[in-house]
Amino acid sequence: MVVLGIDPGSLNTGYGVIRQDSGGFSVLVCGVIRLNPRRSHAERIGEIYRELSQVIDDFRPERVALETAFLSRNVQSALKLGQVRGAVIALAMNHNLILHEYAPREVKSSITGRGAASKEQVAFMVTRMLGIAIAPKPYDVTDALGIALCDLLRGDSRKPFLSAGGARSGGGSWSKFINASPDKLIR
Repeated sequence: MVVLGIDPGSLNTGYGVIRQDSGGFSVLVCGVIRLNPRRSHAERIGEIYRELSQVIDDFRPERVALETAFLSRNVQSALKLGQVRGAVIALAMNHNLILHEYAPREVKSSITGRGAASKEQVAFMVTRMLGIAIAPKPYDVTDALGIALCDLLRGDSRKPFLSAGGARSGGGSWSKFINASPDKLIR
């Protein structure tokens, strides 16, 4: 099983691809997409989409694990993060990948045993679990690896995206949805 974990951000988006096989876990690639704050938000979202699409093409994950948005007091930040998450969701669906979402506390709990663990604790446990000598920097990367690990540890206990007909699907397209749900179409 190969999973792409994504820690979305409007200026830094962390990603990590992990393979699980009988020998355990191995990191195929990880990194951070650093975005230029002088570029428009739309341009930054486009860059995230393109770079993650290339990661998907190169490493062929079967699932995408995405961190859910946390509640923020800054409405503009929350909206921008929501737009980044929407682009990642669209990316996963366009590549027909199963998508699972995890709350930050759920990821921390599955990695460290504590839902209130610090980023340092998550980074430490991620490096231990993956057999990495030195924790990748910045924390966006270890957070993304933690999200992928959380998904692998949860296994198939999560419900994947279901198509309109109720069949298990690795995603879908709008045309499939419309064909399966003509009653939902407003003309």
